[in-house]
Amino acid sequence: MNKIALSVEKLTKIYSGSKKKPKNIKALSELNFKVHQGEIFGLLGPNGAGKTTFLNILAGTVMKSEGEVNVWGFDLDKNPRQVRASIGIVPQEINLDAFFSPRKLLELQAGLYGVTKKNQITDEILKMVSLYDKAESYSRSLSGGMKRRLLIAKAMVHQPPILILDEPTAGVDVELRKNLWENVKILNNAGVTIILTTHYLFEAQEMCNRIAIINKGNLVALDTTSNLLNRIKTKKITFILEKEIEAKNLNLEDINFYINSKNKITITYEKNTEKFDKIISLFNKNNLKILDISTDDGDLEDVFVQLTKN
Repeated sequence: MNKIALSVEKLTKIYSGSKKKPKNIKALSELNFKVHQGEIFGLLGPNGAGKTTFLNILAGTVMKSEGEVNVWGFDLDKNPRQVRASIGIVPQEINLDAFFSPRKLLELQAGLYGVTKKNQITDEILKMVSLYDKAESYSRSLSGGMKRRLLIAKAMVHQPPILILDEPTAGVDVELRKNLWENVKILNNAGVTIILTTHYLFEAQEMCNRIAIINKGNLVALDTTSNLLNRIKTKKITFILEKEIEAKNLNLEDINFYINSKNKITITYEKNTEKFDKIISLFNKNNLKILDISTDDGDLEDVFVQLTKN
C-alpha cells in the first residue's frame, strides 16, 4: 500500500474580523483528506473556496486555527522545518530575478534550503526541465514557458517528495501547456507526488488520479476522477436535421430540448432511462429527418458546476 504523502484532519482556518468587517470569516471548515505517495492529486474550487489559504498553511505563511496536517510523516506543528523540506511549491506568479541566470537562481535557492554545494544537483534539474542549454542566460531573456519550467526547477532544488503546482498553466498558450505537463509527468514517473490546483478543469480531468473539490471552505467531493464523472446523471444528444425547425411547431412531450440553430437541436435526458427510442419516435411524428447525431456524456466541468453552484 502506498505511503500517505499528505494527511489533513479537521483543518480549519478562521480569519478574525476587523473594525470594517467585525465578523469572523471561516476560510476552511474541518477539511479531511489524504494524498497518497506517487499520485497526481487535484485540488479544485471556485475563487474564494479556500485553496489559497490551504496552500499558504502548507507554505507556513498562514497559521491554521484548528486541525492537524502531516506531510511525509511530519507534523506541521511539531516539525515545521521538515514539512517545508518535504514540499516544493510552484507559485502562480512568475517571481524570478531578471538579472540572474537559471543556474545561479537554482544554486541560491538550494542554499536557502541548506543544500551544500557538494549535494546540489543543478545540472540534473536543468536537464530535467529542458533548460540546460539556457543555464547561463539571464532569466529575463527566457520565454514565458521557460520561466514556468524554471519555477518548477526552483521548487525541486532540495529534492522534495511532494510538488505543489498552483495554477501552473494560467496565461500559458496551448503548446507551452503541453510541454509543461510533459515535465510534470516526468517528475511523477520519477516518484514525485503532485498536488495540483487549476481552473482548467479539462487538465484536472486528464492529469489527476483523484480530485478534491472544496467550496466555501468545505470539502464537497473527494473521489477518483472516473467516479466523479460517473456522478453526471444527464446525457446530451445533438441532432442535425434536414430542414429548419421552430420551437412552437415541435411536440416533444416531456423531453427537454433547445434549438442551437435553424436545423440543430439538443436533447437532454436522464442517463439509464430508455428515452432514446422515444426521442427518435417523436422526431418521426414531427416529420423531422435526421442527418447526423452527436452525443455528450458530460465532463468534469459539469460535476464541478453541480457541486459548487450553491
